[in-house]
Amino acid sequence: MSQKSCCSTATPEPKPEEKKPGLSAYTPLFVIILLTAGAAAAKQSSYPAWSWHVWMHDFMGLFLVIFAMVKLFNLRAFATGFAKYDLLAARSRTYGLLYPFLELGLGLAYLAQWQPWFTYLATIVILTFGALGVLNTMRQGKQLNCACMGQILTVPVSTVTLTENLTMSAMALVMLVS
Repeated sequence: MSQKSCCSTATPEPKPEEKKPGLSAYTPLFVIILLTAGAAAAKQSSYPAWSWHVWMHDFMGLFLVIFAMVKLFNLRAFATGFAKYDLLAARSRTYGLLYPFLELGLGLAYLAQWQPWFTYLATIVILTFGALGVLNTMRQGKQLNCACMGQILTVPVSTVTLTENLTMSAMALVMLVS
């Protein structure tokens, strides 16, 4: 006779928990952020005085150019991954294919200090809208890789991704109002 009966009081085995990515999954992102911050700070040495506004300009420009570059290594794969969580890219592959060029254009605009008001506003709109897609993905509990680093580095879509988008939007807003 089987040891298990219909009335067994044995507790069921717990379901294996989905593994949440640890901080080590974000090492490539942290390295890029730290190196970008350092490069922007190094540029300050050529200016007569330290300026947070100028530092933010340089940081945003360098950061956006680097992120556009990693996406352009495999544009089609980026667009496919991006469409899994970005609200507009999910509806328009063209937007997913154009996004790295928008990012590159914004980065170059920051570095050239071209039309700052337009650059800040475009950054706020694009990155805040992107944050909505990330937030939506997180609410649905989807475990996806973020396409933000292109296909060369794997970083999960998470609060880190959301924080990155919102921080960049906030920096653009600070520059817009100052």
